[in-house]
Amino acid sequence: MTAQTSRTPGTQQPHEIVERALDLSRADGCVVIADEHSTANLRWAGNSLTTNGVTRGRTLTVIATVDGAQGTASGVVSRSAVTADDLEPLVRAAEAAARTAGPAEDAQPLVKGVAASRDFTDAPAETSSAVFADFAPALGEAFAAARAGGRELYGFANHELVSSYLGTSTGLRLRHDQPNGTLELNAKSPDRTRSAWAGRATRDFRDVDPGALDAELARRLGWAERRIELPAGRYETLLPPTAVADLLIYQFWASGARDAAEGRTVFSKPGGGTLVGEKVAELPLTLRGDPHEPGLECAPYVLARSSGDDESVFDNGLPLTATDWIRAGELTRLPTSRHTADLTGLPVAPPVGNLILDGGGDRSLDEMVAGTERGLLLTCLWYIREVDPATLLMTGLTRDGVYLVEHGEVVGEVNNFRFNESPVDLLGRAVEAGRTGKTLPREWSDYFTRTAMPALRVPDFNMSSVSPGV
Repeated sequence: MTAQTSRTPGTQQPHEIVERALDLSRADGCVVIADEHSTANLRWAGNSLTTNGVTRGRTLTVIATVDGAQGTASGVVSRSAVTADDLEPLVRAAEAAARTAGPAEDAQPLVKGVAASRDFTDAPAETSSAVFADFAPALGEAFAAARAGGRELYGFANHELVSSYLGTSTGLRLRHDQPNGTLELNAKSPDRTRSAWAGRATRDFRDVDPGALDAELARRLGWAERRIELPAGRYETLLPPTAVADLLIYQFWASGARDAAEGRTVFSKPGGGTLVGEKVAELPLTLRGDPHEPGLECAPYVLARSSGDDESVFDNGLPLTATDWIRAGELTRLPTSRHTADLTGLPVAPPVGNLILDGGGDRSLDEMVAGTERGLLLTCLWYIREVDPATLLMTGLTRDGVYLVEHGEVVGEVNNFRFNESPVDLLGRAVEAGRTGKTLPREWSDYFTRTAMPALRVPDFNMSSVSPGV
């Protein structure tokens, strides 16, 4: 077992770095975001720990705004491992970028405020190997159970804690601590012919039971002892929460109001405008974000380190509230910055850092399997790519287990498939939603982990081709 640790250079506290950068600024407006990162991780293979590590680092983003005759320009510069000596060159670089840029299309007055977070001047929160104090022994017990059961466990656990300090020339002094943990566990048969995967998202690893996950993987490896070959086609399919999360995260990323209003996406209305107010699902599905959702808490204000179609550096510090993107099957909001809200005439609705789908169901995935006459049960999706933005048609592959269900029981594992589906169409065709619970999206786990989803039953999921050898 090896351990590697890197420490943040410099001794100044992040709030001092923010204040000093603001003091150095000669621009008409200035926004500074100091992100203090710390991570701890464990990795294992063949039922044994292989590595662990703890890292720390700092990233500083300076956004300078300059007012001109033609409008306001912005310059954004981000650098890692910033010390006190690096501050003035960084601030000057942001100002130079603003002065050489044209007017920013998304320019808005910087958000004003005088109140500061009570912990703004406190030291950043840090994670350490102590986050695994209860998890690691339980993982060791799972290794022993796996060895006794003739299977091998592979995977990793990662915990990150980011303290973000936001200061602006208009008076904002805000601080947010974001914990983020992921566990991915893969079980293999000794001959490597069978594989099963499970993942969990967590804030602190106290709600993760590796023994229970290993037991679930053992059950799936048992299902895979019988192999059944099926052709491509449309099948009744049970999409587990992780697969639903992967599809809806991409849908969320593709749901910007501006692109929809300009006729470029699946949310564009024929003849002009957007589908806001239109029915998109027959089930009473509600897709929402809420910065205060228990267990999925995220920043309650905008933290934008760059501008995009629906996120703007000028909106930094803008409060975020609970937002229903889809309510009872009806599209109710599309993500907007203040600028794109002005362009589209839609309400201001910046993206929230979590995503929750509620469908009113109360059945577990096992109970949904028991209610299936004949269909497929997926484990997860991967290599998801967009094919057609106008319909949000996506393609990808199944992975680590596709199982055939007959008369309420899993009867064996079938071959993997390539699929072609639009998540918007899937929401419209789903005939059952199970119980909502926290889940880890496998494809997007490096980018978006705070999700809660139900399993979905789709009567005609399009398995477009067989994917041999995956």
